[in-house]
Amino acid sequence: MSEPRWLVHLPTSLTRLADATDLAVAVRDSLQHVAAIDFGETMLSEEDRQFVRTRVWCDARLPDSARCPLPDDHDGPCRTPAGDPPAPGSG
Repeated sequence: MSEPRWLVHLPTSLTRLADATDLAVAVRDSLQHVAAIDFGETMLSEEDRQFVRTRVWCDARLPDSARCPLPDDHDGPCRTPAGDPPAPGSG
């Protein structure tokens, strides 16, 4: 059995989902070098409704263990973190 993963809950003073999403993007961009953080699993919730969560990124698994970094509700195909579509026939 694997060890449980721990979550860091980071309350903010923000009152709009768009602002909270912008903060999540800024935190990801600043700390993406920290391997212990799984930004693909980032979710947002209202302070008094923490059981209702909004996923920030698509995070679909791509070939070569990459994950789609686009917004959760993006149009069109997933992209690699470098911004390219996955190679045809790979994976």
